[in-house]
Amino acid sequence: MSHATPALEIVGLNKVFGGLRATQDVNLHIVQGDRRLLIGPNGAGKTTLFNQITGDIIPTSGQIKLFGQDVSKLRPDQRAHLGLSRTYQIITLFPKNTILHNVALGLLGLSNERWNLFRPMARASHLHDEAQTILESVGLGAMSNKLVSQIAYGEKRRLEIALALAQKPKVLLLDEPLAGLSTQERLTVKNLIANIPKETTVVLIEHDMDTALDLAESVTLLHYGKVIVDGTREDVISDPRTREVYLGH
Repeated sequence: MSHATPALEIVGLNKVFGGLRATQDVNLHIVQGDRRLLIGPNGAGKTTLFNQITGDIIPTSGQIKLFGQDVSKLRPDQRAHLGLSRTYQIITLFPKNTILHNVALGLLGLSNERWNLFRPMARASHLHDEAQTILESVGLGAMSNKLVSQIAYGEKRRLEIALALAQKPKVLLLDEPLAGLSTQERLTVKNLIANIPKETTVVLIEHDMDTALDLAESVTLLHYGKVIVDGTREDVISDPRTREVYLGH
């Protein structure tokens, strides 16, 4: 096993909501370049865990480390500047803007130019050029000038991944990126995720097990906020606790 500093390390993470423990002593060690799949029944705490990793929810106790740095008390934007990015179950885009402008805004958020309030966005041509390149990489380059409100749901899913990639993440969290997609759209997004460079660590929540397991190298099973099984894809899927808790047989 590698002794290099993990890309993402979670130590003794707990979150209590109204007396209920949403996450319970969660410990995870995710190495750089890993493709980690989080599975578990509805209500297992998967998205709550993502929200704690990104800073949308502050844990009651425990530590979250990005490349060895404790980020447990940092704001979401501070974590983003350290290389953490994510997508959400519910797509969050600017529907009245073009696809290109959505990605350019994402790029602006991490550039020094975000402080230059008097410079019109249209003059930042290099941001639009970079945004166009990112859109090409997710197969949306030809429709970059379309309004978000005019594109299909599957294309919005790809755009959301493009926005996350625009932040040049070292660790990318994908929360059910295949939800609501047709069979062909699932294949397209699956191939997109598979082609993300290995320099980026990917942690994935997904209920489409057939597709997700093709992408995963390691798997973590959560149940009632606890890690029940954690290991390689083969070890977790063959574990009887996985069959009992999640696969239903």
